Amino acid sequence: MSWWSRLSKRQRENQDDRASESQLSEKDQRIQKEPNNDTDLNPGGLTFEEDTAGGLGRHLGVTSCTLLIVGRIIGTGIFSTPSSILSGVGSVGASLMLWVLGFLLSFCGLFIWLEFGTMFPRSGGEKVYLEAVYRKPKYLATVVFAANAILLGFTASGCIVFASNILVAAEQTAGRWNERGIALGVIFFVTLLHGLTPKTGVLIMNLLSIFKIVILLFVVVTGWVVLSGKTRVTDPHYNFRNAFAGSSTSSYEYATATFKVLNAYAGWSNVNYVMNNVRNPVRTLKIAGPLGLGICAILYLLANVAYFSAATKTEIDNSGVTVAALFFGNVFGSVAERALAVFIALSALGNVITITFAASRVNQELAKEGIPLPFGNKFWASNWPTGRSPLPGLIIHLIPSVIVIIAPPPNIAYPFILDVEGYPQQIINLFIVIGLFYLRWKKPNVVRPFKVWWPLAVFFLAAAVFLLVAPFLRPPGGIGDTPPLPYYLYCLVGIAIMFAGVLYWAAWRVILPKVFGYEFVPRKERLDDGTVVTVFSNKKIQ
Repeated sequence: MSWWSRLSKRQRENQDDRASESQLSEKDQRIQKEPNNDTDLNPGGLTFEEDTAGGLGRHLGVTSCTLLIVGRIIGTGIFSTPSSILSGVGSVGASLMLWVLGFLLSFCGLFIWLEFGTMFPRSGGEKVYLEAVYRKPKYLATVVFAANAILLGFTASGCIVFASNILVAAEQTAGRWNERGIALGVIFFVTLLHGLTPKTGVLIMNLLSIFKIVILLFVVVTGWVVLSGKTRVTDPHYNFRNAFAGSSTSSYEYATATFKVLNAYAGWSNVNYVMNNVRNPVRTLKIAGPLGLGICAILYLLANVAYFSAATKTEIDNSGVTVAALFFGNVFGSVAERALAVFIALSALGNVITITFAASRVNQELAKEGIPLPFGNKFWASNWPTGRSPLPGLIIHLIPSVIVIIAPPPNIAYPFILDVEGYPQQIINLFIVIGLFYLRWKKPNVVRPFKVWWPLAVFFLAAAVFLLVAPFLRPPGGIGDTPPLPYYLYCLVGIAIMFAGVLYWAAWRVILPKVFGYEFVPRKERLDDGTVVTVFSNKKIQ
């Protein structure tokens, strides 16, 4: 491409950006160019301009952000989770009601995150919002969030799901190391893809998100055909005649099933993590958030109806396979199950690519705040080596993923790790919604381009409290999801990880300075790629 062509292309892009900005409201333009100038509200140690400097800049529009949410939400859960939820709550009606409840809770959460995200349109998600609310002790909220984001910030399960389904499609036996070898290849490929060719990574991410929508649309339309009675399924309405028969009466079962549903909906906050890369971030977030979650919610509910139309509850309980495999097998025959394995593998790959993209930006934001990391925080905060994408932040995400893929025995460890991931996030969600009410009380007049209706926030708060307490209730027989491990163990491990963050903060900010007699002197440095970082020096106390 000639220099003149490149110049013309750049001019057209600038004109498009100016046209988009001209359509924004005056309030939206102010919050994007000059956020709330109250110093008591500035999250972390960097100003808005410093925090958003460096990297590839604002290159994600409404379409990419919507697909970023869709690609994160639609992973492998919708193909497997419905059967385990059905077995837990005991009836098709109760199962469908839980999917509706998960949809409502997710929308309540989305609206809370929209309020925070439009108040503070910068990358980092919960990190930013916790810093804005819980300012003292200084850096405590940042370090506790960092412990959760780094130690539990892995995508090992998606890599393993890709590997196992590819082996099924290829009619190969999944051994101990061929499955793990493929999974390792996936996480290294995704790391290099985003780290060295960021625009190609976004393109592949978007294409796979579109592919997922097409696959679920295919399932939904096939379900309509099944319900019309024009397939080999003899009685497609069987599950819906007495839909609530056999419903469980155990609160533990409903709490566990709700966790699984919410995990299937997880990802509606994905754009909040990458706001520094979003064009017109306030306007884009207000459109992409509800649109992305709405698309997934409608597809999820209709896909469940399709699944339950093709197999009875007894068949699903006794099949030993995922509900999606049973659906394809009953409607199209056993040969179609191999095609499903490819679909699930590609869906898992898209999920890994999407999660990794967002997680690397969160890791970069943590390093920019001066959190003490091996080899110093400047390297981990940089966009090395391209100057456009945070490969060091991707490496932080890569390390725990590799450990989880290689180290534990998969049959018990992977379900347990999924449970451990979810519990600390519920604790963070609780503090976020409490922080929302606190800011409404202390700072009622700050700029809020989006304001959640308070009853929705109260509903989300009540659900968060329930989901934190319910896992400690004794399940029927005292046996949880991951025997022989105690049913409450994953909650304790999740709490322990967050407490480890408190200890790390205490050692960094309190104990070591007191023992060795020094104080921290912060300064800001601008790296070669334009990124601004906070660096701490130790000054001896005389």
